[in-house]
Amino acid sequence: MKKFTVLLLIIVLIALCTLGAVACTQTDENVIRLNEVTHSVFYAPMYVAINLGYFEEEGLKIELTNGGGADKTMAAVIANEADIGFCGPEAAVYVNAQGSKNYPIVFGQLTKKDGSFLIGRTKQPNFKWTDLKGKEVIGGRKGGMPAMSLEHALRKNGVDIKNDLTLRYDIEFNLITAAFEGGTGEYCTMFEPLASQYEKNNKGYIIASVGEEAGNIPYTCFMATKSYIDKNKDKVTKFMSAIIKGIDYVINSSSEDVATALMPSFPSTDKELLIQSVDRYKAIDAYMTSPVMSKDDYEHMIDILIESGSLEKRVAFKDIIDNKIVEGILASKKE
Repeated sequence: MKKFTVLLLIIVLIALCTLGAVACTQTDENVIRLNEVTHSVFYAPMYVAINLGYFEEEGLKIELTNGGGADKTMAAVIANEADIGFCGPEAAVYVNAQGSKNYPIVFGQLTKKDGSFLIGRTKQPNFKWTDLKGKEVIGGRKGGMPAMSLEHALRKNGVDIKNDLTLRYDIEFNLITAAFEGGTGEYCTMFEPLASQYEKNNKGYIIASVGEEAGNIPYTCFMATKSYIDKNKDKVTKFMSAIIKGIDYVINSSSEDVATALMPSFPSTDKELLIQSVDRYKAIDAYMTSPVMSKDDYEHMIDILIESGSLEKRVAFKDIIDNKIVEGILASKKE
């Protein structure tokens, strides 16, 4: 957690010095600057909401940027480079635990499982998690949810993450694929559609779903600073109304129809790969049917953070999670 804190502070200071002035000149009240942790079919409902015009129906325009990791997405939110951050809620927990007065509040959950897949260099149709003993695995950033989900899946199967294998935490999230392709590690994790594309190109093979093995975790959520939500509750409500429409579409539509809606967000990816990616995420029940986070799932996430050594003491659900906006939208739909 100390390394995360130092990195976060450095990124925030740089952002404030170089981009803060630009961010503060934002004048269009209908624009929401949204920073996503990475670009993946895992976030299908959000892209569907953009591409099918659900945000426009709410009078909003989305300016989407890619953070390339939860730490960077959170830094963008804190530095006012982004209005809303879309990443793992653990990032908000860390900021809260450090005593910040204007810490981010999570107001909507999109996915409930890890969206990454374990990639190996050879096919392993009879793979067991214990097969990773003695191997080198690129695990992601220490303290990040992808790494902690992988750790949880390993512990669940009796693998000692300190002594049974080598987990690499020193490679940045958005550089994992390049490092693996360059010969680092015997396994790594990837999100869709990159995993399917990688397999199609015979560069590696999808071995297992980390999310399926790790179980339900509040994985990717929408969050903003307390001050932003207080000043822009109407915009946040409209934002989540569009997201809920996107969730409903993904849950109730065929993978082919969802893939068609996703194509503008993945112009270089074959439609068949998009269909395959959506199928994989639906198969592990990755998407929330309602963006209301449960207290039980939150506490499970806190258990994992403490288990991994990334968090020293618990952060209360009520201090981080605010379901009131989403609950209000869902209640109005029933009327």
